[in-house]
Amino acid sequence: MRSAPTLRRDPAADRTGSPHRGDLVVVAVEAALLAAAVVVGLVLNRRGVGLHADAAPLYATWRPHAGWGTPLAAFVALVVLGPGLRWARTARWGPLLAVGWLAAVAWTLALALVDGWTAGLTRRLTPQAEYLHEVPGVTDVPRMLAGFTDRIVDFQPDSWSTHTAGHPPGALLVFVWLDRVGLGGGAAAALCCVLVGATVVVSVPVTLRALGAADAARAVLPFLVLLPGAVWLGASGDAVFTGVVAAGLALLAVRGPLAALAGGLLLGFALHLSYGFVLVGALAVTVLALRPDRRRAALLAATAGVAAVTALFVLSGFRWWEGYDRVVERYYQGWAADRPYAYWVWANLAALLLSAGPVLGPALRRTVVAARAAWLATGPAGIHRPGWTGRTGWTGRTGWTGWTGRLVGLGPTVLLPAAAALVVAAADLSGMSKAEVERIWLPFVVLLLVAAAHLPPSTHRRWLAAQAVTALLVNHLLLTVS
Repeated sequence: MRSAPTLRRDPAADRTGSPHRGDLVVVAVEAALLAAAVVVGLVLNRRGVGLHADAAPLYATWRPHAGWGTPLAAFVALVVLGPGLRWARTARWGPLLAVGWLAAVAWTLALALVDGWTAGLTRRLTPQAEYLHEVPGVTDVPRMLAGFTDRIVDFQPDSWSTHTAGHPPGALLVFVWLDRVGLGGGAAAALCCVLVGATVVVSVPVTLRALGAADAARAVLPFLVLLPGAVWLGASGDAVFTGVVAAGLALLAVRGPLAALAGGLLLGFALHLSYGFVLVGALAVTVLALRPDRRRAALLAATAGVAAVTALFVLSGFRWWEGYDRVVERYYQGWAADRPYAYWVWANLAALLLSAGPVLGPALRRTVVAARAAWLATGPAGIHRPGWTGRTGWTGRTGWTGWTGRLVGLGPTVLLPAAAALVVAAADLSGMSKAEVERIWLPFVVLLLVAAAHLPPSTHRRWLAAQAVTALLVNHLLLTVS
């Protein structure tokens, strides 16, 4: 067996030999971006510019407060930072995923309960703009689907509420189905959102492990548990959307055409949860390209799954492309017409930082450096040399030649964050994501954090502490809106 070469020098080290100075520079840039977004937001709000976000760049209100979730959140963070981090490196895989999910549920619930049981959970999904407002009126699902598009545009007697109109009917169907099985009302719906959203702690590591990066899966899992974006996972419909997308990608990664078909079905449904999830196609292609075998069969099975779900909606009377056309019109009937693109196109990135946490910049920096090292390690025939592992656990793939092979040879800990970054850039530049991206981009945030696998293990505790502090500060200084 060929042994892996030893990396004598950290490829992320700067020219002075310090691997951490570059990270500190990136953190300083993050801090400057966030400060600029806050200051400019305050100035624009005082001038009466229509940001429609009192605590820009976040859609929230400045309101320092604490609650009985405060000590609970601090306790969960300390457990993860202490014994949890050590245990994650050696625990058996099944128990690790189960405990990770429970820890994520506890973290999300604790953050929500900082606002109290009522404001933090039971009333989150009940305002007039939310999905639950429409549930009692849906007495005939086929009829609702057939007439859904006609009710998207605003200023009609039967126009959908804001969140329902802004999404395909799958989003409303989720809460209708919950109501039908006896889980109606704000509390039950909120708890379901939390439970489903926390499954990203299972799905993303499963994806990495299936793609040959088992060590990276263990390294990333604690960062998914203490995700600052959990502030918005508890509780909003976007928590369900995030869980569905992550699970669909995980099924594409594991072996077997049935799993790929199931993944396609989930991603097809995700396409009918949010119009923006058409961009998930880039993530799905990336996962399929990274599979160790039978990529073509998996692609066909996944495509069949997406097509089947889409056909079912079309036969029920809803055509995605027609809904999207009406949504663009509805989008500019509301606050989007006032929100200045010139501010949000860069302030969105500051909101993304608060959702992903300060680890994002340094992790992406080290991912770029690792990608360069992996590219240079590629042989002239375009086949990645087996054994280049660094800290990612990636062992390389053989059999692909040329540029495609070299690109795939970079591995999941490079390509998944890269694909997520491209998707975020596309969403940002489109002008259809002006504000509220701290929750809307959560399905992409969890894949961006895969880049944390490139951080030195000795720094994980410090970065995780920074992640937890970020979430606690946001939740205690602001009253967030789902």
